Amino acid sequence: MTEATPDKKAQIGVVGLAIMGSNLARNFASKGYTVAVYNRTFAKTQALMENHGSEGDFLPSETIEDFVASLEKPRRAMIMVQAGAATDAVIEQLADAMEEGDIIIDGGNSLFTDTIRREKAIRARGLHYVGTGVSGGEEGALHGPSIMPGGTEKAYESLGPLLESISAHVDGEPCCTHVGSDGAGHFVKMVHNGIEYADMQVIGEAYDLLRRVGGLDTDEISEIFGEWNKGDLNSYLVEITAEVLAHKDAETGKPLVDVIVDAAGQKGTGRWTAKEALDLGIPVTGIGEAVFARALSSSLDQRAAAQDKLPSGTLSEEAVDKDQFVEDVRRALYASKLVAYAQGFDEILAGAKEYNWTIKPGELAKIWRGGCIIRATFLNRITDAFEKNPELPSLLLDPYFNGELDGLVDSWRRVVVEATKRGVPVPVFASSLSYYDGLRSNRLPAALIQGQRDFFGAHTYKRVDKEGTFHTLWSEDRSEVEY
Repeated sequence: MTEATPDKKAQIGVVGLAIMGSNLARNFASKGYTVAVYNRTFAKTQALMENHGSEGDFLPSETIEDFVASLEKPRRAMIMVQAGAATDAVIEQLADAMEEGDIIIDGGNSLFTDTIRREKAIRARGLHYVGTGVSGGEEGALHGPSIMPGGTEKAYESLGPLLESISAHVDGEPCCTHVGSDGAGHFVKMVHNGIEYADMQVIGEAYDLLRRVGGLDTDEISEIFGEWNKGDLNSYLVEITAEVLAHKDAETGKPLVDVIVDAAGQKGTGRWTAKEALDLGIPVTGIGEAVFARALSSSLDQRAAAQDKLPSGTLSEEAVDKDQFVEDVRRALYASKLVAYAQGFDEILAGAKEYNWTIKPGELAKIWRGGCIIRATFLNRITDAFEKNPELPSLLLDPYFNGELDGLVDSWRRVVVEATKRGVPVPVFASSLSYYDGLRSNRLPAALIQGQRDFFGAHTYKRVDKEGTFHTLWSEDRSEVEY
């Protein structure tokens, strides 16, 4: 093991050497940096050195104090431990051992409000705190993730070049940019994961439709997703869907997807996205339905009790034209994915306004083109859309995407109708279409809701024909008064 000496210092340090932390440390080392490494359990530090110590220049430490001492100034220490209390504990240890101007980087999936709180407290101690979203999973951490750092501009001046060097690169550009102050990086990563939820769910719905309505087997559907990945739907998630569907279980010989329990787990970021959207008043219906779909899938006892007991209805189930149906599903998938991204960017912009962050949506789309889980070809188009019009009221109103939707809507409607007739659940397909129709409607039934609210609670309403706020005296003579 390399020992720290007065003239031997590390440019970056990593605390927490589980898979993500160790892979990020290896990534830094592969770019020529000397990397300080520390884990609460020293055995993990030893394992990293034994298995990968030859890959670069590492400085292992058994104590947090030795770890901090092995870093060059300003010290940069990246935390990769479990979000919550564990992160708070490591922050406190580092802050006690560090000096003014040093930088603590939280690379975990921390709740952005925790990051705002921590950044304020650490800043008061003369240190920098950088909440940083890291997307790409284990492979991305090792070979190049998408990185979304928050914090101060001064901290990014020192830290940014290192993060940019280990990030994925697309067209020669790093998939890393300074997102904004305090909690902006973790907020953006949270919404990224929310979009990921919707994207995965609607892909799952497409697979389910092709199998249950189209009558296709997993090998055929794998081939279809492989073809789709060559066109507008080209993306990491579509690519791996084809691989998962093609994989056979070694023990049974069945498609692996058929032996996996159909109960999807979650670690909280999608739920956080939906909850924050409710607080901000932003309708992220696709993301919300994706979160609820996972919750329903995990309600195994309730689902078992309902099977063969809830009536399905008697609508006819005529055979579909398979080729046309496959194409309709492809178009509906594309349209629903566009809605998920549009809603995600709506929430990011609303969050930026609420928390006083300067966030450039086009830059986010650019850094999501590589490394991250939701990377997709059409992110180039999203970048173009926001660069042309930074005040774009909705991504769906960009001329390019507006034109694309014109060729998708009929298929989208046919798919939702066919699924509904057959009792196949498509919560994200259906909610995304309803959101789309709500956005384009001249009048919504909210006028009636306002009338109801005024009737039972005197909540008042506005009129379309004159200024002011009004209330009808429902329990009296039903005349109208102005407030």
